[in-house]
Amino acid sequence: MSQGFRLDGGGETLVFLTTEAGAPRLVYWGPDLGPADPVPALARLSLRAIPHGMLDGGERLTWLPEAGQGFTGHPGLLAHRDGAELVTQMTLAASELAPGAAHLVLEDAAAAVRLSLTLALDAASGVLSSRAALTNLGTEPLTLDWLAAGAFDSPHADLLLFDGRWTREFIPVRQTLSTGLIAKENRTGRTSHHAPPFAVIGESGFGEIHGEAIGLHLAWSGDHRIFAERLRDGRIQVQAGELLHSGEVILAPGETYETPALYLARSACGLNGLSDRFHPFVRDVILGGRLRGKTRPVHYNGWEAIYFDHDLATLKTLADLAAEAGAERYVLDDGWFKGRPDDRSGLGDWSVDPAKYPDGLTPLIDHVRGLGLEFGLWVEPEMANADSDLLRAHPDWILGDPGRDQPLGRGQYVLDLTRPEVSDNLFGQLDALLSQNAIGYLKWDMNRDLTHALSGGRAAVHRQTLAVYALIDRLRAAHPGVEIESCSSGGGRADYEILRRTDRIWTSDCNDPIERQAIQRGFSIFFPPEVMGSHVGAAASHTTARTASLDLRAMTALPAHMGIEADLRAFSDAERAALAAAIAVHKTLRAELHAGRTLRLEHPDPGCLAFAQLGETLGLVSAAQVATPLTVGLLPLRLVGLEPEATYEITMVNPPERPFAVMKRRIPLVKGDVLRATGLMLAQLGLPLPVMRAGEIAVFRLERVAP
Repeated sequence: MSQGFRLDGGGETLVFLTTEAGAPRLVYWGPDLGPADPVPALARLSLRAIPHGMLDGGERLTWLPEAGQGFTGHPGLLAHRDGAELVTQMTLAASELAPGAAHLVLEDAAAAVRLSLTLALDAASGVLSSRAALTNLGTEPLTLDWLAAGAFDSPHADLLLFDGRWTREFIPVRQTLSTGLIAKENRTGRTSHHAPPFAVIGESGFGEIHGEAIGLHLAWSGDHRIFAERLRDGRIQVQAGELLHSGEVILAPGETYETPALYLARSACGLNGLSDRFHPFVRDVILGGRLRGKTRPVHYNGWEAIYFDHDLATLKTLADLAAEAGAERYVLDDGWFKGRPDDRSGLGDWSVDPAKYPDGLTPLIDHVRGLGLEFGLWVEPEMANADSDLLRAHPDWILGDPGRDQPLGRGQYVLDLTRPEVSDNLFGQLDALLSQNAIGYLKWDMNRDLTHALSGGRAAVHRQTLAVYALIDRLRAAHPGVEIESCSSGGGRADYEILRRTDRIWTSDCNDPIERQAIQRGFSIFFPPEVMGSHVGAAASHTTARTASLDLRAMTALPAHMGIEADLRAFSDAERAALAAAIAVHKTLRAELHAGRTLRLEHPDPGCLAFAQLGETLGLVSAAQVATPLTVGLLPLRLVGLEPEATYEITMVNPPERPFAVMKRRIPLVKGDVLRATGLMLAQLGLPLPVMRAGEIAVFRLERVAP
């Protein structure tokens, strides 16, 4: 390994060059280079001219660039000992190579540190994982301010970052890096609604189906930082890592800090190519295959039906209606525990409210299970209200500075899970709840940001995040049959590390299908549909006050992990029948859709958001008109991802009820005809769409009927 090494997987080759001084440098990431050794040629090709006005060695951009090696951009390591900046000039001390993996150890005796880099390329998906670990070899404490999980040189300058807010998550924002540094930071103590820990950098104008793109996902549920920086020599470096607060990580002699895992994938065909890599990786590596072939039950969640107004007779009626509609899991949301008439009290006391449930949850659970539904329950273990028995007994259990007023969020405080007695108390309450009741599912919520999150006088977001993981892990070990949903005011905690220990992500608190189409589009780049919670809400949206048809609401939820969140008593008989029909369609397709490909399609009308979800033999194509069309009719929708020579049988799932209101001539699919065409025809000519007004959707079922 005097010159370098290669990693192969997923039809990709990565080549790193190594020297005795410093971390390896990524010089090639592209299609598989075959059996010949590419290192000598790439070593020569990667030599760059060094102009006057720069250091003699130029900008030494490695997988962990060091200021002490002459790198003048943002370094990959920032640390100090009692205020004296750490200057490192690491040398390669050891290396271990295996197929698709490399572990390198670098040391600096003068700085008294050891750096370990672990790289692995998944053989099936071609997703690269990278971690860095820093060990303090000195006799004095070492304060760590920044350690990148990895840094690479991007040949492209177009950035796709993600913005948003509560009820409008995962909104893509395009920027071109012309000069300086563009950073996306999160300081909320969860992945946030406005700065989730993922990004894409690609060639100019890359889109869903074209252009080279590199996607990165930092698997961490706390604070993080992702940035791209244009260097003086024109190169662009990209780094990602945990955002550490002042004094948060102080390594005692011999202690080690390890970064979260950074996952990266390259696509030669736009964002869809990234999903083709990330989705199988999530299924097989992040989830460990535990959802493969496992039916994702249709949910009924009663939150937007009853809120805090719990009445056993009402809940039973809703369960009856949910079962009739085809639901398979009934989730009792907030308000079931004692002292909880609203969101200002009760959090922290995880026992059943005797006023609302004098006989406990058993009568409701028995009724729900008697209908053939699994029973699930909402909890928010990381939080407590001041008005709770827990905080009356332990007012010092709040995460924060004891000498300061803690800003409230939703009327609640964050509990200091870094303290064993706090975590033990919460585990005991939840363990008893699950042991004493037939509960198969927990909706695990987290409804406020962390502010001046201190424990023992030191910043504690890092330790708090690890403590959340440990609590969930402990609970899953004690109750392995219980599934857990990650919810944080909707999509405020969505990343691969929380997904390792959960089974579903509540994508957003917004059930408005117009908003959901865009939210789910951004989410789908990195997450497969079976973990994307999506519910059919009420006609008038709780969060936007916009009214949408049942057709749009149901068809928007149908391809994902489908559910219902509405007062079904307010539905007409016809609406309940239509909902049941949509759920029945979902059940015929979910096995294939939840194991297949998700492709975001591009339509010339920007207000037409289209998807194709393709299984082995069955598929679903949807085109939602979320804004008034720019033209009187919609151009055909070109389909990608189909086998060119195969023949597909196409039917329309939801033909319009009033087609003559907007169409003088209806296309055959709208009239109920079956269309047969090859994949090549559908890619070149496209699928004809009906005339649609804003708020309407066309959904088609595809079946491959011939090779």
